[in-house]
Amino acid sequence: MRARQLRTGLRGWGGVGAMAVVCALAAVLALLLPLTQPRGDGSTGVGGPGLADGTQVRADDCKAPQDQSLAPSAAEGASVAAIRKRGYLRVGVDQNSYRWGYRNPNSADEDVQLEGFDIDLARRIATDLLGSPDKIRFMAIPTNQRVPAIRSGRVDLVVRTMTITCARLEQVAFSAPYFLTGQQVLAPVSSGIDGYDATLAGKRICSAAGSTAYDKLAEDKKTGKLDASADISTTVPNQLDCLVRLQLGQVDAVVTDSALAASQAAQDPTVELKGRRFTTEYYGVAMNQKATDLVRRVNRILEQYRTDPDGWRASYDHWLRPTLGADSESATAPVPTYR
Repeated sequence: MRARQLRTGLRGWGGVGAMAVVCALAAVLALLLPLTQPRGDGSTGVGGPGLADGTQVRADDCKAPQDQSLAPSAAEGASVAAIRKRGYLRVGVDQNSYRWGYRNPNSADEDVQLEGFDIDLARRIATDLLGSPDKIRFMAIPTNQRVPAIRSGRVDLVVRTMTITCARLEQVAFSAPYFLTGQQVLAPVSSGIDGYDATLAGKRICSAAGSTAYDKLAEDKKTGKLDASADISTTVPNQLDCLVRLQLGQVDAVVTDSALAASQAAQDPTVELKGRRFTTEYYGVAMNQKATDLVRRVNRILEQYRTDPDGWRASYDHWLRPTLGADSESATAPVPTYR
């Protein structure tokens, strides 16, 4: 299973006009996509009745959030059975993160499909659970709606560059980590910003609402690690919107995950990553806390996906190697530790 090959024309996909159009289309599609998908089976959540063995983790007991997931298992419980009965998997994704989850505007197909690293993983999970990568219904979800979508039962899982954190583990369950990343600064090439340091003093910094980037900025400004004159008030529903604000001159810098920042820099050659990443974080597949059988099953799928020649590494080489490189510390799938 391989996603469609990117057309080389997308490399020049920078500029305010092009990005503004793409983001406008993404906003419309985000509203339309959930309405065009088939309805579920009428259940109010993904956990199903009668599930115990909750995966809730208290923040004060959480030291290494990426190590808090359940051990892999192929056993089928209420959550997996409900998905099989419905006949398709409901997955919350992004549709405007270049190389992660996006609609390729250069596609020759009239029906432009989602593609990217996260989309490959979502299709692999659907293949294992239902026998086909096409038995899946994607739902475009803004950054700040990922947790609500899971808790309300609108989706079975979220595969959307979602960082595993102790705070989030109090609300949702995560798989074992599938990608290593961290926060990094993105700014214009010609700016005087050098990284996450004193050069951000007096600068307007954009981040996505509900993101770990904003949490870090707020915490560091409170403790004094980030200069008090830095303005972090600009937040947006989706992290790509920060790039548009940057291009329009409405902000001076963006703070987001290093992997996403690299993809944004690839979209627009007038911006670049500044300094090194200043946190260590991991992406995980997010699910309902009651769906313990689904959590274990996804972890089993990830175990196989990491070692499959056509799995994790093939997807990385196809989507992320052009921006992150072959020797990046993110170029190897994280080794899981289960609780």
